[in-house]
Amino acid sequence: MTTTTNTVAKTRTNEQTAVFVQAEISRGAVATMGVTGAVVGLWSFACLASALVVTGGPISLAQSWFGAVIGM
Repeated sequence: MTTTTNTVAKTRTNEQTAVFVQAEISRGAVATMGVTGAVVGLWSFACLASALVVTGGPISLAQSWFGAVIGM
């Protein structure tokens, strides 16, 4: 009778641990996705800013972009 009680208590402990681990993994995944999104956003802003500097301004950048898309 004691063995059965110990087995049930052990099973309950393992189930609670699995739930806590899953919650921690979810938090880590959300944090990783947030950091990745921020890095991509900063990189795209840096690329746009450098394109504006190289072409000489927003009008020139738009003209260059349309020329590249059209093929002229």
